[in-house]
Amino acid sequence: MLRQALLSVSRNDSIRDVVSSTPISRDVVARFIAGDSMRDAVRVTGEIAGDGRLVTIDRLGEDTLDLAAAQATRDAYLALLTALDEKGLTHAAEVSVKLSAVGQALAGDGEKIAYEHAAQICERATEVGTTVTLDMEDHTTTDSTLGILRQLRADFPATGAVLQAYLHRTEADCRDLATAGSRVRLCKGAYAEPESVAYADTHEVDKAYVRCAKILLNGQGYPMLATHDPRLIAIGAALAGSAGREKKTYEFQMLFGVRPEEQSRLAAEGHRMRVYLPYGADWWGYMVRRMAEKPANLALFLRSLTSKS
Repeated sequence: MLRQALLSVSRNDSIRDVVSSTPISRDVVARFIAGDSMRDAVRVTGEIAGDGRLVTIDRLGEDTLDLAAAQATRDAYLALLTALDEKGLTHAAEVSVKLSAVGQALAGDGEKIAYEHAAQICERATEVGTTVTLDMEDHTTTDSTLGILRQLRADFPATGAVLQAYLHRTEADCRDLATAGSRVRLCKGAYAEPESVAYADTHEVDKAYVRCAKILLNGQGYPMLATHDPRLIAIGAALAGSAGREKKTYEFQMLFGVRPEEQSRLAAEGHRMRVYLPYGADWWGYMVRRMAEKPANLALFLRSLTSKS
């Protein structure tokens, strides 16, 4: 019940405006977000890479309804990729792009615009020796996102996809995408979805995650298991072993600021461990989804609202 309420709040503009105007402690935001600027993202990426972990960088923002804003997001990613190249970090870092941030929701030619912007980002990523993963959003965008993914992979076959285990359709999508060269990030899902399209019970979501992970790990692609759940991490490693996979043929992913000790442990054991690193001023929706995933994060955030620091 609390999770559903928080996920609904994540898209409430009135509440966002009120909270965003409150002097929130920078410590709580910095726990989950690299900072406001590209420079912050590149600096933190260097720190994470120095610890033997990998990174995927997300410029915060979604649901763009203005062409100029979509173009600005594209330009920010192009600049970010150039900066990563200049710092010698493209061996350890890729970028994650929300199609709604680069024009997908624009009236008329939104999908075409999003594809063109994403293709330009993929082209720059290829030039500097790294990759792009298309983030997945709520279920109403799934078909559009996978359609744009297919277009992009014609020219940029390393473009990654994200599938959300809590959607009823995802096992079938995993089968479709578990092909040679395909990169797929599997997460549980972090949007408020109706029970007609998604599992609501946490145990059912966990079981769906395991079924999907098994499909991907037994396929020909490169699975990216995004979870903080110790039990699911252990199951994922066991499934990889049963499938005869070497550690370099799949990876684990976790959010910046969540279970950093476990991230370092996995990396030290030789696993490919990638950190999802967001940056930017548009942090509201992202932070609320993190609170929905873990009640302790909500308590930390609420304490910060009344902090005098």
